Amino acid sequence: MSGFWQQRRVVVTGGAGFLGSFVVERLQAGGASVFVPRSRDYDLVDRAACARLLRDAHPDMVIHLAARVGGIGANRENPGRFLFENLMMGTQLMEECRLAHVSKLVATGTICAYPKFAPVPFKEDDIWNGYPEETNAPYGLAKKMMLAQSQAYREQYGTNSVVVFPVNLYGPRDNFDLQSSHVIPAMIRKFVTARADGQRQVTLWGDGSPTREFLYVEDAADGILLAAEHYDASDAVNLGSGQEIAIRDLAALIARATGYDGSFVWDTTKPNGQPRRRLDVTRARERFGFVARTPFSAGIPRTVAYYQDHRADIDGRG
Repeated sequence: MSGFWQQRRVVVTGGAGFLGSFVVERLQAGGASVFVPRSRDYDLVDRAACARLLRDAHPDMVIHLAARVGGIGANRENPGRFLFENLMMGTQLMEECRLAHVSKLVATGTICAYPKFAPVPFKEDDIWNGYPEETNAPYGLAKKMMLAQSQAYREQYGTNSVVVFPVNLYGPRDNFDLQSSHVIPAMIRKFVTARADGQRQVTLWGDGSPTREFLYVEDAADGILLAAEHYDASDAVNLGSGQEIAIRDLAALIARATGYDGSFVWDTTKPNGQPRRRLDVTRARERFGFVARTPFSAGIPRTVAYYQDHRADIDGRG
């Protein structure tokens, strides 16, 4: 890392979470003074708590990663909660950063913000051209409002805020809870458990036909910090690998990595989600030099190894 972060005071919301923990480690290695607010102390859904956080931390920069998030199942069960809490966190934190004259806010949106049938690969200029896929639309819309707010605040107040849109993340420290996890950690847990228990069939959601793009979590952390250091505009920027894989092929890849050699049963009563996802990652490369470095051949084994090493603790939590 460059000397940019030396002595800077940085608030990282969600800094104790999956992505946030890697961002915090990199900031600390670069010499930054990092403040990670915990939800029990600063409920960012409460505007007064946002203001108090900024008074207590007095940051030079805020990196907003906190979110109420989950997989398709969690989104279907909590559409109202996901919309309200994500909208309130983003909107109120950005307003309080403006009032406190924080020099820069970097926030993460979500790939779920894109229209259900956006042309592939997804280009940032298409983000407003349609309604998101229904199963996660409330969450996607709430996060997308930060982009509109960033652009409006820059125009009216000169606020320096950046919103990047990471594709689906995976990697060590991911959420492996089957009630709320995304597809890669869910498959890893199912296959490792099936192998250990001698099960010959694993049931997976949908029909396996949708495609997805994934970004290794440490690459995402690097992309966010590159944007924080080098990008000062309110145009949306995708963060991804630019590579697309069908869910059925992903299942076969993860099965091999976990040593599971049984069969899959596709539960077509469960939703597929968005038909295709792949990003155009040109803008991130051109504007702040971000290129994903970790292929599946490296990232999936690391993620499997993490789950196996921590399986007793993870499974004990549910």
